Amino acid sequence: MKDLLIAIAKGLVEKPEDVRVDVDEVNDEGVTVYHLHVAEDDMGRVIGKQGRIAKAIRSVMRATANRNNCKISVEID
Repeated sequence: MKDLLIAIAKGLVEKPEDVRVDVDEVNDEGVTVYHLHVAEDDMGRVIGKQGRIAKAIRSVMRATANRNNCKISVEID
């Protein structure tokens, strides 16, 4: 899951070396939170107009998580 998020983000940004993902432990609700960190200049590329790209990234990640019977959340920091 982490590798998928990194691959998606690196394809969107101009500075792929600055892409980093931190993973929190599963919380009480059974949700694993993934924190995506990118360079400040690339933040707009990852979020997109009106958050459309961010929403698409979250949808792809949720679909993958559902196939693996787990719950995730993606935060863009």
